[in-house]
Amino acid sequence: MTLFRSVRAIITTVVPRRWITVSLSLRQCLVTHRNRHVSVNLRTAVHLPGKVARLSRAFNSDVLAAGDLFAKDSVQDLLKKLETEYSDCLEQVNTVNQDAQLKVLRRRIADLSPLVTHFKQLRGKEQELQEIEALLHDDNPELRKLAEAERLECQHQLLDLKKKIITLLVPAHEADDSDLVMEVTAGIGGQEAMLFTAEMFDMYQSYASFKKWSFEILEYYPSELGGLRHAAASISGQHEVYKHLKYEGGVHRVQRVPKTEKQGRIHTSTMTVAILPQPSEIDLTINPKDLRIETKRASGAGGQHVNTTDSAVRIVHIPTGVVSECQQERSQIKNKEKALKVLRARLYSKKLEEEMNKRQSVRKMQVGTKGRSEKIRTYNFPQDRITDHRVNKTVHDIKGFLLGEDLLDEMIQSIREYTDHEMLKELLENIPAQ
Repeated sequence: MTLFRSVRAIITTVVPRRWITVSLSLRQCLVTHRNRHVSVNLRTAVHLPGKVARLSRAFNSDVLAAGDLFAKDSVQDLLKKLETEYSDCLEQVNTVNQDAQLKVLRRRIADLSPLVTHFKQLRGKEQELQEIEALLHDDNPELRKLAEAERLECQHQLLDLKKKIITLLVPAHEADDSDLVMEVTAGIGGQEAMLFTAEMFDMYQSYASFKKWSFEILEYYPSELGGLRHAAASISGQHEVYKHLKYEGGVHRVQRVPKTEKQGRIHTSTMTVAILPQPSEIDLTINPKDLRIETKRASGAGGQHVNTTDSAVRIVHIPTGVVSECQQERSQIKNKEKALKVLRARLYSKKLEEEMNKRQSVRKMQVGTKGRSEKIRTYNFPQDRITDHRVNKTVHDIKGFLLGEDLLDEMIQSIREYTDHEMLKELLENIPAQ
C-alpha cells in the first residue's frame, strides 16, 4: 500500500513505438521523474486551488480546539503513561494465573486498545507529514502543488486522529453503553406546562425514530386539555443510547403566548426530563423480598377495563422507598413488567448518583428542581429561538427543532463535545506533577 493515497498523477512515459499511461502515487511520481526524466502530465492538478482552499478552511476551523489541547504537556504525559500501562498489561496477561486478576487485565487492555491504536496511527501520520513537507522544496513546481494538497489532507487526517484520541481520553461513565428510561414531568405553568411536556415527549419519540432506536411507552398520564402530566419510556438501541442522551436531563423552559391567553401576554412554563440508565441483571440485583407489590383499578380514560379490573400495578422498594406505578396496559402482568423496568432504572440511577458524586463535571450538567430559574434550555417561541444555557449555544427554528431530527441532534452533539472537553480538563488538572 502506498504512503500517499489521496493524490494521484498520470505519468506519461515515452517508450519506443508507443505511449504507456500509468497511474502512480505522488512518491512514485517523484522517483520516476528524478530517475528516468519522464514528462509529467498532472491532470489532477487542474482542481487543486479549490481543493486546497476547502481543506484549509476545514483545517483551520478546528485546529485551535483539538491541536492546542493535544499539544499540552499534561496530555502527552498522560498518553505516554497509558501506553506504558497497556504494554505492562499485555506482559502480565501471560504470567497471571488468577481468573479474577486476569479478567481485570483483559478488560483494561480492551479499554486502552483503541487509544493506543490511534496513538500509533498518529505517529505514523506525523512521519508521513514530514516526508510530504520535504517534497515542498522540489524543483518541479507542479510536484510542489501536489505536495501542498497532500500536506493539507495529511494535516486534516492528523487533526481527526487528535480529536479521536482526546475523546478516548475522556473517562467513560459506567452506564454509557446502557439503554435508558426517560421520564418527562410537567413543572410550573399549569396546563401550558402540560401541553409543552406533551410536545417534548413527542420530540424525543421522533428523535428515537430518527436514530433508529426502539421507543416503548411505560407510563402515560395525560391532562384534560391534551397535555401530559407525566410519562416514561424505555429507549434502546445498538450503541451507547444513554451516553448520547444523558445530558438531556434537567429543566426545560418554554416562553410563549398560550392558546388560552386572551391579552397576548408571554407566559413562562417548565417541564423536567430525567434520563435513567437501564441496568442489566449483572449491574443491579433486587431481592424480591424487598418489594411490596400492590394492585388497583386503573383510572382515567381507557375503555371498559378502567375501574372494572385490578390491572394497575404499584411497586414499592421498601429499603429505599422508591416507587413505580404502571397502568398503561390492560394486562396486570404487562403492567408489572413495565413498573419493574422503571423501578430498576430509578434504583440504578440512585446507586450511580451516590457513587459518582465526585464527578463534578457531570453533576454540573444536571439540575435538581423544577424552578423557572434553574433551566438547562429555553424555547422562546416569539423569537423562534432555542438556547442551551450550559454551552451558551443558540439555534433558531423551534418548529424544526421539535421535529426531533437534525437540529436536536446537532445540539446534543455540541453538548457532548463541551462536556467531554470539561471532563478532560478536570482529569488533566488532577494528574500529579512529574
